Amino acid sequence: MAEIIESSRIAGVKIVRLKVFRDERGRFLETFRKEWFPERTWSIVQTNRSDSRAGVLRGLHYHFRQVDYWYVAQGRIRVGLADLRKDSPTFGASETVEMGEQNEYGLYIPSGVAHGFYALTDATLIYLVDNYYDGGDEFGVAWDDPDLAVPWNVRAPILSARDRANPRLQEIPAEQRP
Repeated sequence: MAEIIESSRIAGVKIVRLKVFRDERGRFLETFRKEWFPERTWSIVQTNRSDSRAGVLRGLHYHFRQVDYWYVAQGRIRVGLADLRKDSPTFGASETVEMGEQNEYGLYIPSGVAHGFYALTDATLIYLVDNYYDGGDEFGVAWDDPDLAVPWNVRAPILSARDRANPRLQEIPAEQRP
């Protein structure tokens, strides 16, 4: 059975240490169970796959009406998280979590927590969401915003044009902040 650990930095973020069963044939693990998150009535409606080459940074993105659950199927990533929820006891906190290969984790990301990742190697990320993609609920904030101070420990990542254009938190209108 997996071990669920709440982040010590950001309220509501949960790291799931997955139980891996290995033998001469390979390995098996459960990557998600809705019972791991009893506080949430899950209705997974969409599963997505993101393939990134080493050096790519995606994010930071956030939603008002979507919860994410991430699992790295291949490779290694460093996830960056920042709590943008103004009513949260951990508002403004940030952290990074390394996932994949040696760190068989799942990651539960609540609405209002900005998230992104840096591909340490070529990587495949699978993520489950509880709402269909809605461009009206897709927001971004600068990955390197000094007010958020996400400890990425990277320089000159490969960014999409969209992510390069993400504003700093202080530039985001109040109605677009969680």
